[in-house]
Amino acid sequence: MYPCPNIPLSEYGVRLNSLTCRFCDAKLTSFCDLGESPLANSFLKKDQLQAEETFYPLHAYVCEACHLVQLEEFESPGKIFNDYAYFSSYSDTWLKHCQTYTDQIIHRLGLDRNKQVIEIASNDGYLLKYFKEKGISVLGVDPAANVARVAVSAGIPTVASFFNSQLARELTGENKQADLLVGNNVLAHVPDLNDFITGLKILLKPNGVITLEFPSLLQLIEQNQFDTIYHEHFSYFSCLTVEKIFTRHGLSLFDIEELKTHGGSLRLYIQHQENPEKSISENVSRVKHREKEKGLEKLDAYGNFSEQVKETKRQLLEFLTDTKKSGKSIVGYGAPAKGNTLLNYCGVGTDLIDYTVDLSPHKQGRFLPGSHIPIFHPDKIKETHPDYLLILPWNIKDEIMEQMKFIRNWGGRFVTPIPRVKIQP
Repeated sequence: MYPCPNIPLSEYGVRLNSLTCRFCDAKLTSFCDLGESPLANSFLKKDQLQAEETFYPLHAYVCEACHLVQLEEFESPGKIFNDYAYFSSYSDTWLKHCQTYTDQIIHRLGLDRNKQVIEIASNDGYLLKYFKEKGISVLGVDPAANVARVAVSAGIPTVASFFNSQLARELTGENKQADLLVGNNVLAHVPDLNDFITGLKILLKPNGVITLEFPSLLQLIEQNQFDTIYHEHFSYFSCLTVEKIFTRHGLSLFDIEELKTHGGSLRLYIQHQENPEKSISENVSRVKHREKEKGLEKLDAYGNFSEQVKETKRQLLEFLTDTKKSGKSIVGYGAPAKGNTLLNYCGVGTDLIDYTVDLSPHKQGRFLPGSHIPIFHPDKIKETHPDYLLILPWNIKDEIMEQMKFIRNWGGRFVTPIPRVKIQP
């Protein structure tokens, strides 16, 4: 049952400045304190390195009532996503995941050219292009104007705006409602959950289906994935908690899939409560049962996470310092947001990591926020022959190790930091 049923829905909002839950307004308690960090995607140009850089507290809390893990809102989404550096199309692993999803969901829902697919946080059109290739009508919504322009240039109609209930009403008024409403890794980015989910309900056709993907809180805890905590992610979800949230808004969770993406994610299938068309899968009770077994419905389960995080920091710093003392070189692979959380929390800079590389041209030539580590094209690795390659986007390590397998020619080795420091030939 929703923890605070007597509070009118209109009174909910973003209230973390007073340390109350953004969903149910209950009291928060500490989950994980990662010190202070700049915005994880605020990559720097060379002429910005000497300017003052803003750091914000990176402290995650857990609600004592609904167990939603969340951050305080120190910076508005408008600033975070104003000039966004993340483009989804540069990961082959992610693109393959999206193409597989497209084929499966078209078959499952019987989608055809008479149906409408709308994606919230559609980025550069990485997913919708697969639906368009099948002749299905698509529409993207993304707040980052620079990213939306790339999507539009690729033939994916995109509304460059934050999604909320007001925009949902405007689109509905233009006869744009979704038979399939997709949100991949967007729910965590929303400070005002209640208004966002109200918008999803408005935009969904009576017999439509919502699918949402987001990293699993259970996996975050069990696999020590603290680096997935950064200011861009306002909330972190278990199935137990997210079901309460959607139930409150007249939406029903009817199926769930466990995915390998992002170190372990959940894909939720949601419909209107008044739509009895699809029965509830046993997958829902199975996932909830496992979360209960791990104690996620009780506050005690969240108390030991900080100690795991501290131990990983000690391990990583010991490896990096010992390696540098021995005269060997270390470089990074990737410039993901999670990597910036890791490096800033551990206090790692160019004294320990010479540089990092990334396939995205939107990041090359810039510097990581906080650590000021320079970002180059991956070809740089062939020039310098580093002894160790620290894989910052560890969730796609198999793809990266295959791409960079040539470092073995000179005895180079791979290092992954999560869930613990691991060195592989």
